[in-house]
Amino acid sequence: MAGPLSGIRVVELSGLGPGPFAGMLLADLGADVVIVQRPGGGPLTGGGGRYDLLNRGKRSVLANLKDPADRDTVLDLVERADVLIEGFRPGVTERLGLGPEDCWSRNPKLVYGRMTGWGQDGPWSAMAGHDIGYIAVTGALGAIGRADGPPQVPLNLLGDFGGGGMYLVVGVLAALLNAKTTGQGQVVDAAIVDGTAHLSTLIFGMLASGGWQDQRGVNMLDTGAPFYDVYPTADGRHLAVGAIEPQFFAELLAKLDLTGTAPPQHDPARWPELRTLIATAIAAHPLSHWTKVFDGSDACVAPVLTLSEAQTHPHLVARDTFTTRDGVPQPTAAPRFSKTPNTPTAAPPTPGQHTEEVLSDWGVPRDA
Repeated sequence: MAGPLSGIRVVELSGLGPGPFAGMLLADLGADVVIVQRPGGGPLTGGGGRYDLLNRGKRSVLANLKDPADRDTVLDLVERADVLIEGFRPGVTERLGLGPEDCWSRNPKLVYGRMTGWGQDGPWSAMAGHDIGYIAVTGALGAIGRADGPPQVPLNLLGDFGGGGMYLVVGVLAALLNAKTTGQGQVVDAAIVDGTAHLSTLIFGMLASGGWQDQRGVNMLDTGAPFYDVYPTADGRHLAVGAIEPQFFAELLAKLDLTGTAPPQHDPARWPELRTLIATAIAAHPLSHWTKVFDGSDACVAPVLTLSEAQTHPHLVARDTFTTRDGVPQPTAAPRFSKTPNTPTAAPPTPGQHTEEVLSDWGVPRDA
């Protein structure tokens, strides 16, 4: 495979959500990612077969981690790997004989990536949980939504994938660089609560300085400001407005034919009036009208599209932001690289599809 991580070997103990996402991203970047799944297990990440997109670009090996012979085979893979990713509760891999010390006894340079919601320690570390709970306790969920409504759930993008899987990948890459220098691997403790809190650093700074109110829907970036919000159009669709800078706000007013009519941008006392003017103007025409009006403009306005519509947006089409493989539309790998471009990603594997192939490629004796 091409890509900047070509030559890097990753063992991923199969799981759900953010761990497989991290493995997918490493595979998208060119790493040889091998997922280890138990015999008789179901879909690796949900959906099954060619729809199991979090496992695209990976190879699959079957192993019963509770069977000593299979565990030793996994350790043989670990001995030849650069990275291991696991998403079990704290202490589980240690009980299986696959904890960090077990792996380092075979491969001192191994980067051991651990993906959890609550982290490896703390009073809640052994509790079950999901994205919605992790982002709730960090304050992030409570900050999302309108002033007159409940918190709004941002799918599981903020916690599982933003605060979880992405931070695991960042940690793994940093630890790989360190291992190259020192010859020693280490544990990467990627907790969704930590990553989500870290994503909120700007907001916490604004809160401490008095530039952010600790309540929902009254601030500049949380729909409190009329120039940073979504508005319904005449056909029941929505237009996203993000005209923060004064020159962009002026462009917005010009496109809406509100120049000379609207109150000052940064006068909160008159925000209700400004919101009414913007809403009334946008509600007068369908989304298609506004898409043409704001196309190529610096007003920072965009149509709110569905997942299906996004795949045909001219800009995203021009950038090949989406692709279709084996009849399944999906996002292409990101980011882009000028000297080590990613090759087309292989389809998600069936469980155990590559057992013999991987053992042979990695030099693991089959009877080990």
